[in-house]
Amino acid sequence: MTILEEIFRNRAEDVGRDLRRIDDVISDALSAPHARDFRAALKGEGLSIIAEFKRRAPSAGELSPRADPAERARRYQEGGADAVSVLSEGRYFGGSLEDVRRAREACTLPVLCKDFVVHPRQIYYARAAGADAILLIASILSRFQLTDYIEIAHSLGMEALVEVHTEHELEMALEADVEVVGINNRNLKTFSVDFDTCLRLSKLVPEDRLVVAESGISSAEDLLRLRDAGIDAVLVGTALMRSDAPEELLRGWKEALNAGKG
Repeated sequence: MTILEEIFRNRAEDVGRDLRRIDDVISDALSAPHARDFRAALKGEGLSIIAEFKRRAPSAGELSPRADPAERARRYQEGGADAVSVLSEGRYFGGSLEDVRRAREACTLPVLCKDFVVHPRQIYYARAAGADAILLIASILSRFQLTDYIEIAHSLGMEALVEVHTEHELEMALEADVEVVGINNRNLKTFSVDFDTCLRLSKLVPEDRLVVAESGISSAEDLLRLRDAGIDAVLVGTALMRSDAPEELLRGWKEALNAGKG
């Protein structure tokens, strides 16, 4: 069993133990503050940056166990991030929906809730916590589930970032009419990282969709390479979480991108 399969199984078990009435969960989601426009935040000129909050990760180990999501979200915004991503999975990433809630309350940027979504109620919980977008991983969902979950997200005013790693997964995402495609450079079965994955698959994405590069991005050189390849946005987590001054790191990246225009 791969780590991804193990996480998927555990999340399914967690959802199965949830005894709250679905009507109550939906009611909480519908009463949440109006969602911020995640897609619009990534459509600005140049390469947009989604700055991620996570305390640990299977591929990187402990990053910042006592980190405060509110403080990080504020510092990410100060550094010029265009959106914030928050890991809400607890067993492997040390996150929670409370982290999502606190990060969103601390900044004015749209917030992506990153979880391993295996059931619709997780989408409603994310919206109730204030999330403006959710992550859907194509490799663990059927075509029907992917389409259904995107429709649920949109009905709540949220955007769906659909993560793919192969041509088959990209085809499935495009058939579901996804508007924001996340291309993961990391193979979630082996955890190896290959930038060519993003560079190759991005060429197959229609121009009217947004492409987000994920995983393994840690330097201005990485950002420039991806921008020059036509990528719309990047999602960066580990490098920022390991930094004592993430706002300065973000400013430096933004300056490098501006200096490297053209």
